Amino acid sequence: MPLSKPSPVPRAAIVVAIAVSALAACSSPPAGTSRATDAAGMSFFVTSAGPGRGGDLGGLAGADAQCQALAAAVGAGNRTWRAYLSQQPTANVPGVNARDRVGKGPWRNANGVTIATDVEQLHTANNINKQTALTERGAPINGRGDTPNRHDVLTGSQPDGSFIAGDADTTCGNWTQSGDGSAMVGHHDRTGLDESVPAKSWNSSHLTRGCSADAIKSTGGAGLFYCFAAD
Repeated sequence: MPLSKPSPVPRAAIVVAIAVSALAACSSPPAGTSRATDAAGMSFFVTSAGPGRGGDLGGLAGADAQCQALAAAVGAGNRTWRAYLSQQPTANVPGVNARDRVGKGPWRNANGVTIATDVEQLHTANNINKQTALTERGAPINGRGDTPNRHDVLTGSQPDGSFIAGDADTTCGNWTQSGDGSAMVGHHDRTGLDESVPAKSWNSSHLTRGCSADAIKSTGGAGLFYCFAAD
């Protein structure tokens, strides 16, 4: 018995297949971006880069703008983003607590993992560590033991998220200085030189050696900071 010839594929089916393939290609995430990064779900990240001026972030407004721009670059610009940074009181400006700037929670990273359900948990038993403190693109950040070490995250805050009173500069001149001064940092990887509470603190570990990019780098950071969706 002669073998029958396979039926030809209808032209319409070929057109549909090509269209589906093209749509899938267009929906693929850019290189270096986690597919799990979702504008509707992400509400917390560590900046992949600072403005590039060390501790001079352009004040709180400039830091907020950096958070907003980085979030917008991955499709999450529809949220109201705020930098987790405190401001020290001076004769011209009031003190501002980082904890009062970030909304009520809950907050999730770019992969949908919850890092804290509310402000209280954020400052007691949160889920921030090297595996969860991801950038806006869902990428991990070098910690202690990696080269280069980038685990210092700018906060200018006490462990409870409030500003640090006194004459000592702990905010690089309220985030306007890139030379003299210092800033309080936390360790996003919860690891330090010992097992002390400050060494494992995500938001209040030690001061930087200065406010320049090089000084911050020599301390173990890169001028990065935390961003939270406050709405």
